[in-house]
Amino acid sequence: MADTVGGGLARARGGLGLALRRILSGGRKVEPALYEELLETLIAGDTGVAAAEALVEEVREAAIRRGVVEAEGLRDLVAATLAAQLGPAGELQLPGPGGPPGVVLVVGVNGTGKTTTVAKLAARLAAGGRRPLLVQADTFRAAATEQLSIWGDRLGLDVIHHRPGGDPAAVAFDGVRAAQARGRDVLLVDTAGRLHTRAGLIEELKKVRRVLAREVEGAPHETLLVIDGTAGLNSLEQARVFNEAVSLTGVVVTKLDGTARGGVVLAVRRELGLPVKFVGTGEGVGDLVLFDPVAYAREMLAP
Repeated sequence: MADTVGGGLARARGGLGLALRRILSGGRKVEPALYEELLETLIAGDTGVAAAEALVEEVREAAIRRGVVEAEGLRDLVAATLAAQLGPAGELQLPGPGGPPGVVLVVGVNGTGKTTTVAKLAARLAAGGRRPLLVQADTFRAAATEQLSIWGDRLGLDVIHHRPGGDPAAVAFDGVRAAQARGRDVLLVDTAGRLHTRAGLIEELKKVRRVLAREVEGAPHETLLVIDGTAGLNSLEQARVFNEAVSLTGVVVTKLDGTARGGVVLAVRRELGLPVKFVGTGEGVGDLVLFDPVAYAREMLAP
């Protein structure tokens, strides 16, 4: 299993990465028009206006200090600045074995790959010696339970679920008790693909969080938002609403392939201070890797 997002993101060289490399090549001189084009390209890549302006200004100041006069010389500055603004990366922060189970609450809208991400996280944790238990608190869709159960069978992991239409918080409660009874040290809680505009569903999510906090000290230890890297700034709005509701600790990005809209990770980092912790690089169970900002920026800007 790849450990960090280096070679797994060769596709980062397309889309936004390709547009940036075109600007920073060809013997062009460093002048105001070049910075303006760089700014426009970043904004078009959905980095957000504030993040794009901050990145370009920092690059401009560094270029002046270093006496850079050609566009090619800006390439390393852009990569270093992008990495610094995206970082630092962060692993999951969970209690160690022997204590109460670590609880990971996973949220996000439908279509982002949330349930698959839960399974990939479980596989990664199991490979590291942990004993995960899966909880399907999405009681709105029978297909969600079926999907996670299939993953549980593949991975040899138990899945706690209720019948469709049940109380998601009750499933979370049963998951905690099952983890304690069965000696599992990590609880991964999948939730409904709540549309962030549906106030009632957000309230259900808050209730799940309250139950977890009541039953396990410090829980949820991680609350991860799964976003689609191609969804653009819609993901930023989702992040704002979910963060307000359940206090996110990080982001998992699926489909982060360097497409023109992949810059949203910078917007999320700047606006909400949330680290990108993992990136989905494919459909396989091992295709979830630690996000390495330096490797990502280097891959995007390398000649």
